[in-house]
Amino acid sequence: MSPRISTELLRQLRQAMRNSKYITEPIQAYIVPSGDAHQSEYIAPCDCRREFICGFNGSAGTAIVTEQHAAMWTDGRYFLQAGNQMDSNWTVMKMGLKETPSQEDWLISVLPDGSRVGVDPWIIAADQWKIMSKALTRAGHSLVPIKDNLIDAIWVDRPARPVSPLITLALNYTGMSWQDKITALRAKMSERKITWFVVTALDEIAWLFNLRGSDIEYNPVFFAYAVVGKSSIRLFIDHRRIADLAVRDHLQLDTPGKAELSVQIFAYESIFPELQALCASLDHKEKVWISDKASWALTDVIPKTHRSPIPYTPLCLAKAVKNETEIKGMKMAHIKDAVALCELFVWLEKEIPKGTVTEISAADKAEELRSQQKDFVGLSFPTISSVGPNAAIIHYNFLSGNSQPFTEVTQSLSIVLLYFSIYRDGTTDVTRTMHFGTPSAYEKECFTYVLKGHIAVSAAVFPNGTRGHLLDSFARSALWESGLDYLHGTGHGVGCFLNVHEGPCGISYKTFADEPLEAGMIVSDEPGYYEDGSFGLRIENVVLVVPAKPKYNYRNRGSLTFDPITLVPIQLKMINVDMLTQKERDWLNEYHRMCREVVGAELERQGRKEALDWLFRETQPIA
Repeated sequence: MSPRISTELLRQLRQAMRNSKYITEPIQAYIVPSGDAHQSEYIAPCDCRREFICGFNGSAGTAIVTEQHAAMWTDGRYFLQAGNQMDSNWTVMKMGLKETPSQEDWLISVLPDGSRVGVDPWIIAADQWKIMSKALTRAGHSLVPIKDNLIDAIWVDRPARPVSPLITLALNYTGMSWQDKITALRAKMSERKITWFVVTALDEIAWLFNLRGSDIEYNPVFFAYAVVGKSSIRLFIDHRRIADLAVRDHLQLDTPGKAELSVQIFAYESIFPELQALCASLDHKEKVWISDKASWALTDVIPKTHRSPIPYTPLCLAKAVKNETEIKGMKMAHIKDAVALCELFVWLEKEIPKGTVTEISAADKAEELRSQQKDFVGLSFPTISSVGPNAAIIHYNFLSGNSQPFTEVTQSLSIVLLYFSIYRDGTTDVTRTMHFGTPSAYEKECFTYVLKGHIAVSAAVFPNGTRGHLLDSFARSALWESGLDYLHGTGHGVGCFLNVHEGPCGISYKTFADEPLEAGMIVSDEPGYYEDGSFGLRIENVVLVVPAKPKYNYRNRGSLTFDPITLVPIQLKMINVDMLTQKERDWLNEYHRMCREVVGAELERQGRKEALDWLFRETQPIA
């Protein structure tokens, strides 16, 4: 697929930057973040403003347009993709590389003195606004809020905001009622002497009310805000969603109950004036909690004397530590996913020699097989099915390029298969690199480095209070020793029938702001290696943080480790067994024993004998 031709769009945007119809004074630069008004990582089509102006459709990136320049910042997952999707009007700014300037430094270097830099205050997070504003002010420039989004002004056929039906979740899926969650939240508010809490993150609202939606593809969330007080609950949502009797019953909208647990419904668009009115009535001691990642538009409504910004909300933290019901559901979802993947690999082995399998048909088959499993809802991310050189694009999307037949490359190159699913009882995220021919010695060597890193993280034992970024180097050590590396984090939090990427925990060198790992948190372990124009490799499991019992207990602080939730065989033919230590071989044998025992039992129960035979063949112990 050719890059988007952006010449005319840039001309229109630059004209809007000077047009008094939209702004009081001309601006010399305009920032287009990738998120929406809720700072979501993945967004609805109506919010894909950065993609509209530059063509790049990855999940992370910020575009900045000046009168003379156009640049787009993104991370290592998307360097190749961004270069392929954007035309020569744009410069790809490769974040994390030494030579790449920050957005603020770049603006300061290219702008004339006293420039005004505009941004829609609804789609920039408050913490980012403060950093950018401070840097520009020091250099004699100013960051100004632009009320009317300038991309929307030139986007003629912009899609409407979706209003999908809501799904209500019972206790057998959530383990905790929404009323109990509200009570627990208020206890946290009381501890900190907080009067009001403004909830803006979509996954936090979905989790709090035990509701799910489908407004954003692959993310079971819906557009809403919530404001929780000591004795009131305000939900800002499209009224059409509340017409459903199941939703009304779930929220007890028509049932008299405790006043403090009565949900008041407001129009989604009324959050700004209602918050203004609420703040105008505060007494001098009252405090309002809001995430520092909420929009600057809403944050700025709250007077500084009443504003109490927090990096991670109590909902974010509570959502990350799964309860027993959620953990049981996540494990079941991954067992069902493993069943479908075993069937997929059987199908690939049969069909690839016929020369008819493509990246697209493999992804379609995976979804078909998963849809046969109980409580399957949909995908949690577009399936990444990539062959040969395409596998070097870390978040490759076959819809953005040509779908390559497997048979053209399998004699010499590997296939990276990333599959993401949402079930009512959990969310899955698994990556396997498979070879259906004969892998080269170099591919096996690199794959084994990745496997060693994967095992190092999965088998790690670490003290309570450890932050995930401290474990990132465990995954890279074997690669580093051979002068290799990968340009993405090693792991991220995973939601329970929620977003596949979830804070506040993770395993990544990119942030030191992650919260300490706790028992009950669920994260991914996904080291990889990618050689541009040649091949890519990744091994990803979702793992559960659990208590560990090492020989000693220094200062009685306790220890943690990981248990794998993903149970899908790691292809033995890709491994150079001689490179593994005995401890690593033991880990792999034990992991494959678990796959045989747990997934094998489910395959047998479902009568999937061919997949069961494949599973037993692929999990034979190594010497």
